[in-house]
Amino acid sequence: MFDFIMTDEQRKLRDEAREFSRWVPKEMILDMDAEKIQFPHEYLREAGRRNLLGIRIAAQYGGRGLGWVDDAIVAEEIGVASYSLACLWGVGADIVCEAITLFGSEELRQAVVVPLLKGDVYAAEGLTEPRGGSDFFGATTTARKDGSDWIINGQKRFIVGAEGADWFLVYAVTDPSAPPHRRMTAFMVPRSAGVESKYIYGLMGVRGGGAGRVIFNDVRVPERYALNGINGGFEVFVRMMIPERLGTAAMTIGSVRPALEIATRYTTRRKAFGQPVMNFQAVGFKVADSALLLDAARSMVYSTCLAIDSGKVHPGRARRMVSQSKKFVTETAWEIANNCMQAMGGIGYTNVFPLERIVRDIRLSMIWVGTNEIMQFIIQNEWYKEYDKVLSKEKVRDVEDDAVSAREPDEKVYE
Repeated sequence: MFDFIMTDEQRKLRDEAREFSRWVPKEMILDMDAEKIQFPHEYLREAGRRNLLGIRIAAQYGGRGLGWVDDAIVAEEIGVASYSLACLWGVGADIVCEAITLFGSEELRQAVVVPLLKGDVYAAEGLTEPRGGSDFFGATTTARKDGSDWIINGQKRFIVGAEGADWFLVYAVTDPSAPPHRRMTAFMVPRSAGVESKYIYGLMGVRGGGAGRVIFNDVRVPERYALNGINGGFEVFVRMMIPERLGTAAMTIGSVRPALEIATRYTTRRKAFGQPVMNFQAVGFKVADSALLLDAARSMVYSTCLAIDSGKVHPGRARRMVSQSKKFVTETAWEIANNCMQAMGGIGYTNVFPLERIVRDIRLSMIWVGTNEIMQFIIQNEWYKEYDKVLSKEKVRDVEDDAVSAREPDEKVYE
């Protein structure tokens, strides 16, 4: 994040996160990418020890009790070491813990949030299913009532942390006859009898996070483990889309930043035709464009964080801004990563530099936590609704009238 907008406290927080990223052993990053490590318990334990989990979670549960701007500052620095590590950092502490603190019982806060923010236990989110990801209401995982408990059956896949999580936030159909918005429940499910993880995915990038399929076979869960009550899962889902997508945007900035730094350093040193290749516009312009894009991405994330922190933004507008941030930042990061590889030429395509891993990792950002096509759909819907309800009624100059023939009634034909 831009240092000139930070308070002294925020700069200190950034430096803590930077120090943590410097701590990450090189061997851990390489072993995760080679899938010798399937879940980096040591990393999350160290993050908990440094109190760098749950930046926005209340201090009484072990978090920092800060806002979205602070969270984005930390997320960018966390992303620098590895996109895989950043994903694990965000899923449990940002997404699952927020769901529990907002919608869960004090029992769950003490059983899950407190030890998770210490790095003692781990959590994953179970949303995507084999039959589809974007179709939330088409979930086939079900829960049926049995006395005071619910019995869960079904499967979730592409679950980050499937291999290492102790708890799962699972969305299941509890009332098949109800309208879509009232048929789902979000349960906190401990790893217990009937919960089986299958680590089956050979991922292109973002490896070592235990991404796999989780199968629930007659898993018994007490009703008090339901977040926001029975059939209240949609509200949980909608609220969790903010940390999922805004958090992804912030950490993606951090994960692509090293590509720009590596390409800048290389092009100042590498010489051709008797001079550094940075002096050739075909090369230097790619680096310059990447710096421009990275600053633009940061600006969008920062303004969105301010909007959410302010509490003054209508939920629809907040949803649009979060979706815009996720789409713009991830697509921008993909362009930056490819620009930087191109600027470095053939050496960028080898494992002499980590650019090839960064390119592989960043590709996921446009797919997970809602594809960018879904983001575009949300932006479209929310923009038109916002224009109809708010923007069209604001007292601003109507520039449509500032045309020579603006009042020719026979020319403005709409049907």
